Amino acid sequence: CDTATILRAGRKIATCNPRTETAASLARMMVGTAIADVRPAPGRRTTVPRLVVNDLSLASEDPHGVRLKHISLELKGGEILGIAGVAGNGQDELFAALSGERLLKEPGTIVIDGVACGHLSITERRKLGAAFVPEERLGHAAAPRMKLSENALLTGHAAGGMVKHGFVDIQATLRTVDRATDAFDVRKAKRDPEAASLSGGNLQKFVVGREILRNPAVLVVNQPTWGVDAGAAAVIRQALLDLSASGCAVLVTSQDLDELIEISDRIAVMFHGKLSAPLARAEATREKLGLLMGGSGLQHDDAELREAAHAARA
Repeated sequence: CDTATILRAGRKIATCNPRTETAASLARMMVGTAIADVRPAPGRRTTVPRLVVNDLSLASEDPHGVRLKHISLELKGGEILGIAGVAGNGQDELFAALSGERLLKEPGTIVIDGVACGHLSITERRKLGAAFVPEERLGHAAAPRMKLSENALLTGHAAGGMVKHGFVDIQATLRTVDRATDAFDVRKAKRDPEAASLSGGNLQKFVVGREILRNPAVLVVNQPTWGVDAGAAAVIRQALLDLSASGCAVLVTSQDLDELIEISDRIAVMFHGKLSAPLARAEATREKLGLLMGGSGLQHDDAELREAAHAARA
């Protein structure tokens, strides 16, 4: 482009030549402030895994989905495991299995803080200290026409504090909204609006904040900064690092390699429902990750190879 116009909050901020600007200067104009650097905090790492997946295989409910094949992983407290991969390689199916949206026949396939829970619902897994942030924020993570306080109740009631003697503590739900608003700079027109009234970035900050403020033992988050501005992305990434430093085991699925390299301790790759062995961040170069994302280094059966070849020709 020869010229670029910057809009913020419905107002024209500037018109510039993008060739003479840097990514940082453009981001500053879009957000209104300088984007803070994301910094890992010194933390504590447990020796015992807080999330364990044992040989998870699961057919997709979606006819166009991907079958999970023999996925195993261990994630300790104080550690962030990043999962990279092109969309549609089993990330959604893995999230459904980890969160309890899909129940498993063998309880020991998923273990949270030493408790076999593959057969337990998402509510029961939340009671074990797990928290979940799906990719689709409006409709999956938050009910569009419900207030933020009601959305906080939907996921927070399992952990206690919002329901007393069978009655909803409205003030407790509002306090959760206030805490998320303050901690994550959620911008909204009033104290407790409907979820659909927030911008995508502000709703994402609320959803992530709602889960993090529960101080979970395990957090599973799918595409944490998808579709949000640079400022909101920095806030969310820093929050994930801080949560990990507190001893939480954090699993992050993202298509953004820069994001994963910035915040992860180890990075694995999903391809056709299989998970590669994780690489330490120092070894996880873009070249290595790119090869894994293309299927190099993973064993495939003949049907998978034919499917990959067909997709490449399409």
